Amino acid sequence: MCKKILFQRKYFCTFVKELFFIMRLDFEIDKLTHSLEDVQTGESYATEVLPLLKEDMKHVLNKDGWQFDWSIEMKNPAKSVFKLVMLQQPKIIQGLVSTSKEDGYVMMNLIESAPANFGKNKKYYGVAGNLVAFVCRLSKEYGFDGEILFFSKTKLIEHYEKTLEAVHIGGQRMIIYEREAQRLIQKYYPNF
Repeated sequence: MCKKILFQRKYFCTFVKELFFIMRLDFEIDKLTHSLEDVQTGESYATEVLPLLKEDMKHVLNKDGWQFDWSIEMKNPAKSVFKLVMLQQPKIIQGLVSTSKEDGYVMMNLIESAPANFGKNKKYYGVAGNLVAFVCRLSKEYGFDGEILFFSKTKLIEHYEKTLEAVHIGGQRMIIYEREAQRLIQKYYPNF
């Protein structure tokens, strides 16, 4: 009996810790583009999303302006981390997203635009929209109809409802359902 109670207590404590540390996302959907769009010229650039490699980690450090410690995401075997790059500049990371495959959907754990694409002096529009569309596409590839879930900061729930047509499903949880996911996928991946 003691072992069972100890196990349940340990499991419960681990569960509470994980809930406490769930990242509430605060990314901005500045503009839904078809790729990346230069803020100054309006020119569009083709992009692709690739797995983040160990050797990429030297380019995504806090000292270089990145807000999150992406090594934590990379070390977690349950998570997959992806980078957004332009085809003509494949070594320059424009944004990152961490995902995990759950039961029936994909969880978007963390998302961040590169420091050059953040704030009022950003270089490109469309980084976050591009990454969210990719996560929807990933969900579809897994057979989950494109549905994704993420936790939002309270102040941004309405923003995501308007820009992504995400649905607030309680607390700080938001979901992008199949129809809205398909709209995003078609915008960024019309040949998918």
